[in-house]
Amino acid sequence: MNLSIVIPLLNEEESLHELHQWIVSVMEAHQLSYEIIFIDDGSTDTSWQKIIEISNQDPRVQGVRFLRNYGKSQALHAGFKATKGDVVITMDADLQDNPEEIPELYRLIIEEQYDLVSGWKKKRYDAVLSKNLPSKLFNWAARKTSGVQLNDFNCGLKAFNKVVVKNIEVSGEMHRYIPVLAKNAGFSNIGEKIVQHQARKYGKTKFGMERFINGFLDLITIWFVSKFGKRPMHLFGALGVMMFIIGFGFSLYLGIDKLFIHQTGRLITDRPQFFIALTAMIIGTQLFLAGFLGEIMVRAKNNETRYTIAEEINNTLLLETKTSKLKL
Repeated sequence: MNLSIVIPLLNEEESLHELHQWIVSVMEAHQLSYEIIFIDDGSTDTSWQKIIEISNQDPRVQGVRFLRNYGKSQALHAGFKATKGDVVITMDADLQDNPEEIPELYRLIIEEQYDLVSGWKKKRYDAVLSKNLPSKLFNWAARKTSGVQLNDFNCGLKAFNKVVVKNIEVSGEMHRYIPVLAKNAGFSNIGEKIVQHQARKYGKTKFGMERFINGFLDLITIWFVSKFGKRPMHLFGALGVMMFIIGFGFSLYLGIDKLFIHQTGRLITDRPQFFIALTAMIIGTQLFLAGFLGEIMVRAKNNETRYTIAEEINNTLLLETKTSKLKL
């Protein structure tokens, strides 16, 4: 199968039949084999009934239904698990992503050997103040933080080599940072293509301004995990040592001052520097312990992964040996 087209949706009953017909016409014109996987993320309208109708008419259409709204990341994760095509396309169900872009995205993955190609909605039909300007700021911050040079991280229209989607885990609200997740997983050949953005035809957007706040928080999370997820001691240990040295320096100063300079002055505990020193040393110790515990957890997880891989290899070798004996 050439293509798996994954479409997460929430309350998009008006657009589903039209979107399906549009995709079918494009695929038939380019003679591509494909499947369409609709992910109903807890819709409260008749979207699921529409998906059933389409699936009954077209066996290439599948549906996955969540009983409540879990978010776009979980919908994409479920869709990725179900894909069988050599190339995986993600797109939104609101008709703002143009299916005419799919054949070229497919070509870039197959012929140009990209791991991932992200769409870039250079000309947008969204409100300037509520979407365009915040989106530009968000994309700038994502580029600076992640090192992935894309102009539009949040474009729903993307193409993946099937190996990529099987080796990344999209959770929380990390769908905005799939290119960053792919880069962290070792897939560095990431490209971008300008795609046509359509004005919304039905319904209204499901995302408000809170998505940008959540997006920046997720950006901090993914930056931290990608930079220090494998070596937490490098962050927590360094901060802990620095805080402890500051606290110890204040303590040393107070001790010398009390013993040799102001011997008859007020008590050390009456001076604010004492509490700064005490607090800094306690926080420094806690940060160091947090880094130490983090290192233990990372090492334990790595050992568990190595054990699992070794067990799978042994099982494979055992199966091959049994098969060889049966042939003999």
